[in-house]
Amino acid sequence: MTAPLAGRLPLRSGPAHELSGLLVIAQRDVIKLLRDYPRLAVNLAFPVLLIGGLGTILQPTVGRVTGLSAVTLAFTGVLAASLFQSAAAGMISIVEDRENDFSRELFVTPVSRLTLVTGKVAGETLVALVQGAAVVAFGVAFGVRMSAGQLAALAAPALACCLLGGAFGLATVAALPNQRSAMQIFQFLIIPQYVLGGVLVPLGRVPLYLNVVAHVMPMRYVVELTRAAFYAGRPGYRQVVTGRPLTDAAVTAGLLLALMVIGAAVFGHRERTR
Repeated sequence: MTAPLAGRLPLRSGPAHELSGLLVIAQRDVIKLLRDYPRLAVNLAFPVLLIGGLGTILQPTVGRVTGLSAVTLAFTGVLAASLFQSAAAGMISIVEDRENDFSRELFVTPVSRLTLVTGKVAGETLVALVQGAAVVAFGVAFGVRMSAGQLAALAAPALACCLLGGAFGLATVAALPNQRSAMQIFQFLIIPQYVLGGVLVPLGRVPLYLNVVAHVMPMRYVVELTRAAFYAGRPGYRQVVTGRPLTDAAVTAGLLLALMVIGAAVFGHRERTR
């Protein structure tokens, strides 16, 4: 048997090696993004304004029609939307890494392309969850009442919001040429989801064409999951939850898998053809 050449290290492979690579990439993105103070400030200020400002403005109308707190209703939707948007927006770093040629260094590492992009999504998920904890604290400060059970019930939907947002951002920006294009297209794709995702008020009786368009919005499903978890067993559940949680969970899982595979394929193709 021929001895290995001097100075050549054997390539490691296997699940443990892939997991190690995933964690390293996630750690890098967490450290990088937590140092981006302007982004963190904006990501916290925006949901606070929506919960406190629009929630209070909508209270007379929502309270009269549903008998529920508009601030609490806005909180559940804004929490889901903020987690989704934060994780999705963070994936723009893929374009930044490409412009700095850092993605080429990642591309030659001995891990799969799916591990690379999963590490990025995991890093953005951790950052979004930290911001989500701050949104919960602000919600309580604005008068949102929740039990320990309700808080615990929000954990799984919150994780789903982050993962789906990261996968959506990955599939959206992986093929874009530069940060400017990524940011413009990203805003174009996110803003309609705030309107048609039922973020501030549930989408009940809407015209058929709007209902069809709303069901194309990925954010809608995680907003519904978050509201279903928060209002489960409480008065008003049927008024604020317009879908079926099991269906929403199945669609979320399917979208997550499809967007991750598509995003990884596009990312790999983009790097190979540079």
